[in-house]
Amino acid sequence: MKQGSRARALWTAFIAVPLLFAAIAGLQARIDSQTRSVAQQEDELLLRSPALIQKMSLGYDPLLADIYWTRAVQYFGARFGTKDAKYELLWPLLDICTTLDPKMIVAYRFGAVFLSERGTGPGRADLAVMLVKRGIAANPDEWRLNIDLGFLYYWRLKDYQASAAALYEGSKKPGAPPWMAVMAARVAQKGGSLDTSRMIWSGIYESNRDPKIRAQALQTMQGLKAEEDEAQLDALAAEYQKRFGQLPSSMDELRSAGLLPAVPVDPLGYPYVFGPDGKAALNPDSPVVIPKEMGSASGH
Repeated sequence: MKQGSRARALWTAFIAVPLLFAAIAGLQARIDSQTRSVAQQEDELLLRSPALIQKMSLGYDPLLADIYWTRAVQYFGARFGTKDAKYELLWPLLDICTTLDPKMIVAYRFGAVFLSERGTGPGRADLAVMLVKRGIAANPDEWRLNIDLGFLYYWRLKDYQASAAALYEGSKKPGAPPWMAVMAARVAQKGGSLDTSRMIWSGIYESNRDPKIRAQALQTMQGLKAEEDEAQLDALAAEYQKRFGQLPSSMDELRSAGLLPAVPVDPLGYPYVFGPDGKAALNPDSPVVIPKEMGSASGH
């Protein structure tokens, strides 16, 4: 009985493997054709089900994954830069190759770039995010994928909080460079989340041994605290204006009106002042520096 089972398995392999590779060859020929209509193109991916292909591969998963990845690269390259090019098969190809080989990091990283390209590319940042998240789930220690995810959120979707979260999570992984956490804090600040940014900078200060990075973290935390204080003082100045018809010219006026218990000072002990525009500001003598909003991506 066992011999019969083995014989049937071998016979199935002899039949299935050639058929599978014949299907792949057919797919290659069809992808290379440049004269197809969109409707034809949608029907010409012979094997769209990654689960089915995986069952038919009979242990040849990595080899088939390489074939599908090669086809994805060729498919994208043949269309990129062409006006009104269609990319209906790009996601299915990437879906199949990463299902066959979940450890194929290059497919996640470059596949996300292909999918998210705008203009003459697909412009599908949503699918790119889905692909990279799949890669992170299958390769939890691969911090480079978190960089890719942070990039997609930052540049393609303008979701700065999600970008900061992706970068900060990646910064905790083995081998991740220290600048990832720094970038996460700056991105959070750009997104307007001072609390998140301060939390990340605090983590950098507590966990890092590099004196330069610790000094930067401390300086930035002080600046963010001052920025938060100024916003609160501006709110009190607006309340003062409602009561008295004019903005306060000094912190003493806020204190005299009962809006402050004492003249507030910055993290280094220097009293805040009001500028000529009526906005709260750092004392000119204070060494505290409020960090500027990050306007461009890091070169890392």
